[in-house]
Amino acid sequence: MKTIYLVRHASAAGQPIDAPLTEQGRKQALTLVNFFKQKEIDIIYSSPFKRALDTIKPLSDSREINVIEDSRLGERVLSTVNFEDWREKLKQSFDDFNLVFEGGESHSAGMERAKSLIEDVLCSEEDHILLVSHGNMTTLLMRYFNESFGYDCLMEMTNPDVFELVVSNEKTILNRIWDDRI
Repeated sequence: MKTIYLVRHASAAGQPIDAPLTEQGRKQALTLVNFFKQKEIDIIYSSPFKRALDTIKPLSDSREINVIEDSRLGERVLSTVNFEDWREKLKQSFDDFNLVFEGGESHSAGMERAKSLIEDVLCSEEDHILLVSHGNMTTLLMRYFNESFGYDCLMEMTNPDVFELVVSNEKTILNRIWDDRI
């Protein structure tokens, strides 16, 4: 049996790869230390984006666990064009997994990254794994286990957000465990 924690990064000051956490985001990152206090963690993987790394740094430092950067956890780029109606374009991409906007990545390609990562994690020796990513990619990671996860799930997520996946031979249990009041 494996327990996988999916963590969406804390509040950030934008979408670029080097966007830092906001002041609120830095507080949220510190809150994750206490949130995970009673939870076992063997290994931590993170998106190489600054906001994801900064989200998990206080926890990794407190546990003395090195963070392994994995580009498969990087956010799915919708497009290099700044759309005013980006939410509608994002919704369209959930409706058509092969849709690709200029300079972007299709959901199919993002799903392949998610599948590759999950399959590697499920075959690993570690039983308690923490993955830090972004909203769209976290949605795809959950979708690997349950195809009902899509646009609405993404829009309901918070920054940060935490989901727990318990995977056994018999079944997979997925629960949102983050408390928004924290």
